[in-house]
Amino acid sequence: MEAQSTPVSYLPIIFQMIVALGFVVVTMVATHMLGPKRKTKDKLTPFESGIEVIGNARQPFSIKYFLVAILFVLFDVEVIFMYPWAVNFREMASTGNGMETLIEMFIFMGTLLLGFIYIIKKKALDWE
Repeated sequence: MEAQSTPVSYLPIIFQMIVALGFVVVTMVATHMLGPKRKTKDKLTPFESGIEVIGNARQPFSIKYFLVAILFVLFDVEVIFMYPWAVNFREMASTGNGMETLIEMFIFMGTLLLGFIYIIKKKALDWE
């Protein structure tokens, strides 16, 4: 017979979360209250790797950087979906579903190729 979970079963987890949250809050409040509060001009200036800030950090730059990054993530995730299929292909072929899974993968790769062709036609990867 299988044991059923009841709300009482979650009591230790809830208690642990409350203790952890309480520890974080108490530690943050204690360090804020007990820590030194000496504010000087040098301490209030932004610091980046020992180099003083020159100019405004909010300079506009090309959206192409973001576009290439998003496209990379998109196609990288789609390639990750091919890995389990490749690992299990022999097993699927031995059970008689080899042709069916092969057709499904060709459909998937065709859709991926259509997306890539669309990106090339829209010149999303041209840097000029």
